[in-house]
Amino acid sequence: MARRSLPILKHLLQTSKTSSSSSSSSSSDLLHPFVLGNSKRSVTYMPRPGDGTPRAVTLIPGDGIGPLVTGAVEQVMEAMHAPIYFEKYEVHGDMTKVPPEVMNSITKNKVCLKGGLATPVGGGVSSLNVQLRKELDLYASLVNCFNLPGLPTRHENVDIVVIRENTEGEYAGLEHEVVPGVVESLKVITKFCSERIAKYAFEYAYLNNRKKVTAVHKANIMKLADGLFLESCREVATKYPGIKYNEIIVDNCCMQLVSKPEQFDVMVTPNLYGNLVANTAAGIAGGTGVMPGGNVGADHAIFEQGASAGNVGNEKLMEQKTANPVALLLSSAMMLRHLQFPSFADRLETAVMHVISEGKYRTKDLGGTSTTQEVVDAVIASLD
Repeated sequence: MARRSLPILKHLLQTSKTSSSSSSSSSSDLLHPFVLGNSKRSVTYMPRPGDGTPRAVTLIPGDGIGPLVTGAVEQVMEAMHAPIYFEKYEVHGDMTKVPPEVMNSITKNKVCLKGGLATPVGGGVSSLNVQLRKELDLYASLVNCFNLPGLPTRHENVDIVVIRENTEGEYAGLEHEVVPGVVESLKVITKFCSERIAKYAFEYAYLNNRKKVTAVHKANIMKLADGLFLESCREVATKYPGIKYNEIIVDNCCMQLVSKPEQFDVMVTPNLYGNLVANTAAGIAGGTGVMPGGNVGADHAIFEQGASAGNVGNEKLMEQKTANPVALLLSSAMMLRHLQFPSFADRLETAVMHVISEGKYRTKDLGGTSTTQEVVDAVIASLD
């Protein structure tokens, strides 16, 4: 809806309330179907014919706590009767590559929901997460780190969106041993990739009424590589005069995050910095167990927990079945919006927020003692 129509709607509502003060509440509800009791409803979403057709989504439970939290999503989607169905595939981080049938499914469906895939440290096995991003050209990673109502944290008013370039930089995987004992690792930054991630960050800010975009860099040392990234961000910023643009060196950024995180809005970063910044911001805002995220390109999208920080293979969480499903549930709400099912996304988000704010069912990372299933049951019970 255009912003200029909002004052008109407010005026009509106020006028109608005044004129109908002597009328019964039931007749008022009939006149204004978007005001029902104490609840508020936005102006009706008008779908296109056929928008309710169930959509196929590729599901990768993954490793560690992945099957536990993806199972939670499956239960909630079934309880909501959401118009999606899953094509489930077994993929694990110790595989040499993503199986062709999985790639074919994602290519066909365009959308995937994924649990964590463990990446072995060292050795010759490459990350399947990186493989997926490169093969599907999922060039933008988005993690939303924000305070949840009723969940106390050290800082208030945190609402940060970290947008990270996802296909190059240190994650290009260009490493080799020059001579025994000397390894060379190349950081690749291109004008093309820097420009498109900057465009995505500013477009996101514009579409979501965000006021500021901050570019994170280390151009004082890596003058050519990070200098090119900054040059691209500056060029794109000139096309969005209504959005404030600033820059911050990555080490100062980390210090500012832990001391005054509320100053940040949208952050755009090269690959490695974004991983560090997103996990730091997630820890500040409530923990990795509650932060949603996803990876998107021109044709495909993969939704997953926004920040993992090593909890994928936490054996204690798996044994006790106490992994926090909130992050993936909120990522699923992002997915539902991406699929143009906004009312289902709203219902899911509202139910999750209600459970968190009520405080009765929380996993250990949020100060509670609940199991994954107990949180899932509470979310299902809270569905409108």
